[in-house]
Amino acid sequence: MNQEIKTCQNCKKDFTIEPEDFAFYEKIKVPAPTFCPDCRFQRRMMFRNERVLYKRKCDLCGKDMVTIFSPDSELVVYCPGCWWSDNWDDSEYFLEYNPARPFFEQMIELQKKTPHMALLNTYATLINSDYVNHAGGLKNCYLIFNADFCENVLYSAIVVHVKDSMDCYMVGESELMYQDIDCTGYRLFFCESCSKCSESYFLKSCTGCDNCFGCINLRNKKYHIFNKPYTKEEYFQKIKEYKLDSYEELLKVRKIVDAFWLQHPNKYMHKDAQCVNVSGEYVFRAKNALNCYQARELEDARYCQFITLPPAKDIYDLTEWGNGVQRVVDSITVGEGADMVKFTFGAWDQGTMEVEYGMYNRSCQYIFGCINQKKKRYRILNKQYSPEEYVALRTRIIEDMDKNPYVDSVGRVWRYGDFLPYDLSPFMYNESHAIQFFPLSREEVFKNGWRWRESLKSNYVVTLSVDKIPDSIHDAQDSILKEILGCGLCGKAFRLTPAELALLRRFEFPVPRLCSDCRHMERIARINPPKLWDRTCVRCGKEIKTSYSPDRSEIVYCEQCYNAEVA
Repeated sequence: MNQEIKTCQNCKKDFTIEPEDFAFYEKIKVPAPTFCPDCRFQRRMMFRNERVLYKRKCDLCGKDMVTIFSPDSELVVYCPGCWWSDNWDDSEYFLEYNPARPFFEQMIELQKKTPHMALLNTYATLINSDYVNHAGGLKNCYLIFNADFCENVLYSAIVVHVKDSMDCYMVGESELMYQDIDCTGYRLFFCESCSKCSESYFLKSCTGCDNCFGCINLRNKKYHIFNKPYTKEEYFQKIKEYKLDSYEELLKVRKIVDAFWLQHPNKYMHKDAQCVNVSGEYVFRAKNALNCYQARELEDARYCQFITLPPAKDIYDLTEWGNGVQRVVDSITVGEGADMVKFTFGAWDQGTMEVEYGMYNRSCQYIFGCINQKKKRYRILNKQYSPEEYVALRTRIIEDMDKNPYVDSVGRVWRYGDFLPYDLSPFMYNESHAIQFFPLSREEVFKNGWRWRESLKSNYVVTLSVDKIPDSIHDAQDSILKEILGCGLCGKAFRLTPAELALLRRFEFPVPRLCSDCRHMERIARINPPKLWDRTCVRCGKEIKTSYSPDRSEIVYCEQCYNAEVA
């Protein structure tokens, strides 16, 4: 099929569907999308509340619990112990399909009947890790998100196989890390986009470096400070002079480092040498992966984000996870061997196959429009059918979705072939992950026909203001654990945990002045966005597509020029 230009239903901008895209859609038997790639990504993210946690009571056992669903939500919510138990029967919650009503209208009704899990975690694999979400295989972790196989990790996101670390983003296979972004290594602090480095501070785009400080674009170096070599003795003496235990001195160093980094070139895209035919940003060990973002070890993919565990193959528009997924289209939070998943939020565990328009389904096969099901087969709107009945009714519903589509409040039309309508999201826009990558004002959200939640005021009274926090970690006594600190940016009250204070003392870094959410957003501001611009290489003038926008001050090279100067 030839290339086709379509107009997005949401933003009204034109987008292109390439012949290879049509080939994929034909292979898994779905029509081409009616939303552009950016709006498809945003739409999926609106279904994902990753970081906003509430306290409410379990609707089954009545105990207090931590959950992603607000107390005033209309949904039924069970604590992890209850949801994963045999104390309720998911077969009791179903609807008989009514051809006179739009299908998604019926899904909205079903959503309000069936019990939801409080947090999206693999509950049985968590040890002393109650305040985590989109996570599994954790021990002694606190406020980490999109995380797997970690131990003693705090205030981090997109972390896999990490230990004894804090305030990290996009970190894997690492230990003793602090304030790092897109790194692997051991005892790295304030580093960005570094691989296999150790015992270093403030490195950027370095590989195989040991005991370096403030450097950028180095390979296999030791005892360098701001790219200048020192003897071992000189190096350690100089490091002491920076006094990184002091908050005021740390701020000064941060400014010096950022200014130094701006003097050196950046490769147009964060990727590694194992990549073959890739585009996007932060893509590693991938093959034939186009327009992807923060993804690793995937193959034959396009428009995918946050693929953290391998393998993942034959996927279009998948946001988050992996670990054996294949043949997935326009879905979010799909993993652990799932196969042939379409337009779904939450499908995982071995045996997951042929899931369409689902929400929160585990180990299910041949289900359509189902919500909160476990190990079920041949179900539509949670009702059981024979295999023959299932095939016939599925075919009829798809025809009905085209004849009698769901139309939302601003006129967007939802037929078979696009992700779930916004109205099925259980979250307000500013609760969802969408606001992190597609920030909108309250007024803009309402204009789009979406929902907004007003922030709740905290009942906590700050007992230790920012200006009263000890400057050096060596002056922070155990008594600070009893204090309620006030964030120096948003004003929100927060506490230090014993594990946090122990790590800060171990690293010899000062007590932070910002709450964990503001620290997270500071890290997000330092990474490149999921958007590409047309630019030219500063060195050779070659045209490139890069996530460094034209108005940024970094020096950006094409891959050939970067490798010629740096590698």
